[in-house]
Amino acid sequence: MIIYRIPKEDILSLLERQLSNFYGVSTNESELLHIHFDAVLEKIDWNFSHNPNKYYSKILDGEKHTFFDPFHSCQWTIFLYTMARHVFLSSKNQSPELQVSARLLSDKLYGLSKVVSGADLYYEIELPDIFMCDHPVGTVLGRATYGDYFNFSQGCTVGNNHGIFPVIHDHVTLLSNAKILGNCTIGSFSIISANTYIKDQDIPEKSLVFGSSPNLIIKRRKDI
Repeated sequence: MIIYRIPKEDILSLLERQLSNFYGVSTNESELLHIHFDAVLEKIDWNFSHNPNKYYSKILDGEKHTFFDPFHSCQWTIFLYTMARHVFLSSKNQSPELQVSARLLSDKLYGLSKVVSGADLYYEIELPDIFMCDHPVGTVLGRATYGDYFNFSQGCTVGNNHGIFPVIHDHVTLLSNAKILGNCTIGSFSIISANTYIKDQDIPEKSLVFGSSPNLIIKRRKDI
């Protein structure tokens, strides 16, 4: 069960007003938001329920529940990405007219997400069902393969080198201004420290990584 900071219907109204203020919202786009809203909230519940951050849960009657606060910019950013991707994917087998409306709405949601957080989370990029961010301003995520519990901070970059993107396994954390480019495989439970630059270099699981390729410092994590 999700606990909402404001009533559920007010969250949808807030989304429509924000989109309208920046881009305008057509009747078709408004209908799409209403059609997909509940399904997106289910995805948000699944994602947020796995987030250990204290702002993503509340205790009610002795039980822990997901807490969705649309005024928490990271939560709202994740919601906007999830809505944009869900609308885009759900339209693929629909009529050409609906596909056009869905694509335009997804573009608007993507743009609104950048306005809210300064992060570039394009809806054609497949982020995992469980991912997290903390102060994500300035982060750009490319078309890599991302594992569950992917976590990133401000100024991070995941991108290609000669058209090859990284493969990032589960429970990988990028700290501020970390960069992963090209033909890299990042092992599970690895932490990429602040200002680290990885290019065309594999990282073993459970690593703590510093420095710049090809002269990285890779240490074994001792906390897990």
